[in-house]
Amino acid sequence: MKTIRIPDDVGEFRNLRAGEEVLLSGVLLVARDQAHQRLAALLQAGQPLPVDIRGQVVFYMGPAPTPPGAAIGACGPTTAGRMDAFTPLLLQHGLAGMIGKGRRAPEVVAAMKETGAVYFYAYGGCGALYAEKVQTNELVAFADLGPEAIYRLTVADFPVLVAIDANGGSILDHA
Repeated sequence: MKTIRIPDDVGEFRNLRAGEEVLLSGVLLVARDQAHQRLAALLQAGQPLPVDIRGQVVFYMGPAPTPPGAAIGACGPTTAGRMDAFTPLLLQHGLAGMIGKGRRAPEVVAAMKETGAVYFYAYGGCGALYAEKVQTNELVAFADLGPEAIYRLTVADFPVLVAIDANGGSILDHA
């Protein structure tokens, strides 16, 4: 199984193939629907973003309450399709990868091929396992959104599967 350091090794994304198992280590950003909507609005208005997304991987994740002494509670993936309306714009501004579950829109896959981005599948039902892989958890933007805010996680050996590679190869049924 290949280990990739984020953001240092994102240039390796073009070499990954659909179905390949990968361990991610380094930094992941967490953002969901409302944060994506705000990021897209800022970009469309020509405003700076509160966090640099260039070369980053975003995890579409819904956290559970954090137990005492832990960096984060259970943190399983959410459905990626809810971010599809905003994803091509974020990819065009440097986002390198996404982690979630479920299919992606054809426009997202086209933008991934254009930018060399990868969509990783996070295994549903593994929120407790993923929480064990999180070393730090820091709020970085849109605090008013609560669990929908943008967080920066430092992770080690975070297991994912390449669902859609930078060439458009996919393990997902797109029928």
